[in-house]
Amino acid sequence: MTNFYRQLLILISLFGISNFSNSQSNEIKIKFIGNCGLYLTDGISNLYIDFPYKSGAFGYMKYDQTEIDSIKENSIFLFTHRHADHYSKKILKQIKSKHQGKVFGNWNIKKIDKINNLIEDFKIESFKTKHRFTFKHYSYLITWHGKRIFLSGDTESADLISTVKNINWAFVPYWIMLDAKEKKLKIDTEKFGIYHLYPDQKFTNSAPEQIVPLIKQGEVITIKY
Repeated sequence: MTNFYRQLLILISLFGISNFSNSQSNEIKIKFIGNCGLYLTDGISNLYIDFPYKSGAFGYMKYDQTEIDSIKENSIFLFTHRHADHYSKKILKQIKSKHQGKVFGNWNIKKIDKINNLIEDFKIESFKTKHRFTFKHYSYLITWHGKRIFLSGDTESADLISTVKNINWAFVPYWIMLDAKEKKLKIDTEKFGIYHLYPDQKFTNSAPEQIVPLIKQGEVITIKY
């Protein structure tokens, strides 16, 4: 391969990488990192949900160091709670010292409305939800460029999400689906992203047109607005 073609391939690759997060094209991109870890961007603002966490904690998904290395400058980090499979104080401290950024979670929930001023055309609502292993767990509904995205976290109950209307994407663990079925509750969403699966966990998908099991790390969901 000639020098020219090598350089051309490198340029194409670099363009493809930067195009994921830095170009505004009237769409929200959601990258699945692992567990409940998501990276959301509209090409301008960068929002990380339940990430960074401790890789492989409690037998859940590991992730590659490149996920940490690719953290964007001045990002916003939002956490449902501080269990190790959702949160790492040590890694977050390292990221903040290098890239700055703002951090929100169950410990400073009263300040969470500040995110509305940090991201354009954005609104966040927080809901205290039940998780048997912690006293403080929150789920979130974000409305971004008119698209409503529900972030369930680890809560075991479908009671709350069943009261939220007109969701575009609901990111929930599989046990929320089981709880809703058992209680005969309807979840009003166009699409489900099923997260927090074990690396080798099997998932039977009864409605592939509506339900997306998040098994493949690095998978990107695109929401046009």
